[in-house]
Amino acid sequence: MTDDMKKAAGLLEKNKLTFAAVNGDDIITSSDRGVKPLLSLIDSGKTLSGYSAADRVVGNGAAYLYVLFGVKSVYTYVISRAALETFAKYGIDVSYDTLTDAIRNRSGEGLCPMESAVAAAESPEDALELIRNKLKEMMGK
Repeated sequence: MTDDMKKAAGLLEKNKLTFAAVNGDDIITSSDRGVKPLLSLIDSGKTLSGYSAADRVVGNGAAYLYVLFGVKSVYTYVISRAALETFAKYGIDVSYDTLTDAIRNRSGEGLCPMESAVAAAESPEDALELIRNKLKEMMGK
């Protein structure tokens, strides 16, 4: 684990964050849940090229977003098999505590909506569009 990844993972635990990204002295953090912190960064035009990120839970939707950012590594407590495969496909180093078949939704009664939304994604850009469409659909309910 690199120094930046150790620092990001430490911030996650120490400060009860959901997301932290570190590149030397540059640190970005969030307590927002799900893919919200990642989408906010994308919308702001921020790139995370060269950063190491730590995230509590990484499903395939989040994995595709990390690919879009160009992060060099990700640490997570829980990762889905699909997310692990996405990181491997795009050459992103990943460390995790628990590997699961799929990320469950918050009620635990089904799959995470973002995990389901990107199941047919063929690229990170495709996944971003699918995630945005799913969020619009969920907000309409």
